[in-house]
Amino acid sequence: MNILLVNKFYFQQGGAEACLFEQASLLEKRGHSVIPFSMVHPRNIPSPYSSYFVSPVEFEGSSPWRKKAKAGGRILFSWEARKKLSALLKAKPPDLAHLHNIYHQISPSIITVLKQAEVPMVMTLHDYKFLCPVYTLYRKGSVCLECRHGRFIHCLRHKCAKDSALKSALSMLEMYLHQSILRIYSHIDCFICPSRFLKTTMAERIDPRKLFLLPNFISELPSTASPPGRGQTIVYFGRLSQEKGVRTLLKALKGLDVRCLIIGEGPERPALDRMIKQYGLSQTALLGYQQPKELQALIRESAFTVLPAEWHENSPRAVLESFALGRATVASRLGGLPELVIDHKTGLTFEAGNALDLRQKIISLLGDPQETEALGQRAKQFVEEHLGPERHYESLMKIYEIARARHH
Repeated sequence: MNILLVNKFYFQQGGAEACLFEQASLLEKRGHSVIPFSMVHPRNIPSPYSSYFVSPVEFEGSSPWRKKAKAGGRILFSWEARKKLSALLKAKPPDLAHLHNIYHQISPSIITVLKQAEVPMVMTLHDYKFLCPVYTLYRKGSVCLECRHGRFIHCLRHKCAKDSALKSALSMLEMYLHQSILRIYSHIDCFICPSRFLKTTMAERIDPRKLFLLPNFISELPSTASPPGRGQTIVYFGRLSQEKGVRTLLKALKGLDVRCLIIGEGPERPALDRMIKQYGLSQTALLGYQQPKELQALIRESAFTVLPAEWHENSPRAVLESFALGRATVASRLGGLPELVIDHKTGLTFEAGNALDLRQKIISLLGDPQETEALGQRAKQFVEEHLGPERHYESLMKIYEIARARHH
């Protein structure tokens, strides 16, 4: 099949892009032709189809107001994306389109182009955009569900988008236009949900018959056994933002004889640096971004990893990558995390935002190295049995077949 893969970024930006590129590789290895459609960016992976990509747009920074207005209009509707995609469809007609994150930089305006060209559509849901104008179901330090029934005006009322009335108004208008007025997503034949939690939650806004559970996968599992972890070292890796709960992790570490490595970048880094100094956490280090090989080496040397999320994580790659390397995870009981981090099987869970509960789980695992190692090996086995490429490919092809049958 010729499969059109659509995502706003065509470089390694986050978890969605990791899924995109693993999926593209999986499809190509099985003999399919992958056709990317994305946005022009200096970090993009080279592609023979890059001439069809949409022009770059920047929503942050100090650009002139005319440029910002144009960018804001593109969130609502992109004539350029429609024109470029129409040209690509004529040059390389696809048998199916698989959409990932298309919001803002590309916009859902391309969906009607695909519909008019009679291309079956599948979309992977990586977040809660259908329910929440700012994707996260999270507002000012806690989970927020006020917009989930279509009352998107709450986004403007609380200034959820970057604490800006203007950006929040634009996010609100986007939701009302695409979901309530145009109902543009109704043209999509199948939606892929990487977690049961996301599937159940999305059933409030999407026809449940269109929702299919398909967990994320790891394409290449390490062939050799993981070395024993370093006894008193734990690792957090991911974006440094408030909803990730890293502040709760630092509170839990206060006074413990634990080496903690915090890997990643984000707006929370200055605040975390201040907390580390304030709490006297001399064994805690902010390492910033690490290349994949260096990151894997640091995970292998740890006793286990920690994901203290305070929002509804979907199916985070941080957990899958930890498991693949034979490392258990301590994670909060929110969103799709308990589907992966199963107590006393692949790790331990704690109450989100509860530093004392997290502290107790950290002490418990560090105090029992043999059990911690056993959890890590069971976590690796869990990935091998349930989240490998063969199983994912079979399920993906079934969803593609359903989408094509429904479309025709």
